[in-house]
Amino acid sequence: MSERVLDHVGIAVTSLDESLSRWEAITGSTAYGREIVDSQGVEVVFVGHGAGRVELLTPTRADSPIARFLERRGPGIHHICYRVADITSALADFASQDFELIDREPRTGAHGHSVAFMHPKSAGGVLVELVEGS
Repeated sequence: MSERVLDHVGIAVTSLDESLSRWEAITGSTAYGREIVDSQGVEVVFVGHGAGRVELLTPTRADSPIARFLERRGPGIHHICYRVADITSALADFASQDFELIDREPRTGAHGHSVAFMHPKSAGGVLVELVEGS
């Protein structure tokens, strides 16, 4: 098993524009990497650096997972993300330990990175994202 490093915390918001100035003040940095991820029906932007990064997410359509999350729970922490060197190996490792995976194969996330999600049932009610990178 290789070490997994905290990459970011994902926070669901109703409006990126309304949330950005607050999160820039909290993290002491300017936003970067704003993009729409059509496959997930979400617009994202990052603030902060290193393990202190925050990904703000807002829905771009009513049937997206973030829209459903906001409808059920309101704005707040949506997921935590760990960076892994090899996402396919990490998924196989978790599957062999009987973790419930939402994604058994990686998909394309923000900025073209390979990502996959672990079901909250496997992590004490927390949605965990894995992102491949070094």
